[in-house]
Amino acid sequence: MINYVSGLVFVGLGLVGALVVFVAAHFIGPLALLVAVLWLLADVAAASAINMAAEWERAVVFRFGKFSGVKGPGLFLIVPLIDQLRIVDTRVQAITIAHQSVITKDNIPVTIDGVLFFWVASPQDALIKVQNYLMAVTQYAKTALRDVIGQMTLDQFLAEREKIEKAIEQAVERDTKAWGLGVTGIRIEDISLPEELKKMMSRQASAEREKRATISKAEGDRDAATDLAQAADTMAKSPGAMHLRTLQTLDGLGPTASNTVVIGLPLDLMEAIRAMRDSLAAKKN
Repeated sequence: MINYVSGLVFVGLGLVGALVVFVAAHFIGPLALLVAVLWLLADVAAASAINMAAEWERAVVFRFGKFSGVKGPGLFLIVPLIDQLRIVDTRVQAITIAHQSVITKDNIPVTIDGVLFFWVASPQDALIKVQNYLMAVTQYAKTALRDVIGQMTLDQFLAEREKIEKAIEQAVERDTKAWGLGVTGIRIEDISLPEELKKMMSRQASAEREKRATISKAEGDRDAATDLAQAADTMAKSPGAMHLRTLQTLDGLGPTASNTVVIGLPLDLMEAIRAMRDSLAAKKN
């Protein structure tokens, strides 16, 4: 963040210094130049001593190369030419983990894209204990991602993404906590599989859907056969039910003249007619 306060102090003291030099030129003559130089140095020192950090920033102060303290947010003072500042952003930051090639436990190569979210919990540790905490946490996240996924099969990886993300997050946070970093989470954005494997998985999914459809049809046929058997048993116990069913069927055919109805007579009825015919023939003889 631009430290506009130092600029305002420098300009304000500069205007006052110009007025002082102008007055001194009338009283001390040639020494006015020395006054101007001294005032300029004092102006630069005062302006550089006043610093400001935003709400999300922390200023790590080093005095003669040694850690002195953490300043901010807001206005704070340092000793010019003695203290050095390093500004650290403490907001949550997102780092892209792109195109990481990983071999699963069942030797299937996959390419993964992810995002790591972290924040700086201890600015002094992040600067002192690791050379470049951004690069360090990125490389560690990549390593943890390979280690965790390498211990799982492809089916486990596809089915337990949230569990894997949590395991990677815990691994990264456990080892980067000493660097003054806190991990908010890691998310796997995309998974790329070999084309041949995609085709095999598509055929497997199609076969699984066909299997479920066949099972559903078989279950439906079984239920229908059970219902038909129950209906036949009911009609066998109640002869009138068969006649009612026959009448319902005839009524459902409609009055159309083109309909041809073939009625099959029961075998018992045919035998009864044959017996009556034989009986009449015997009486005549």
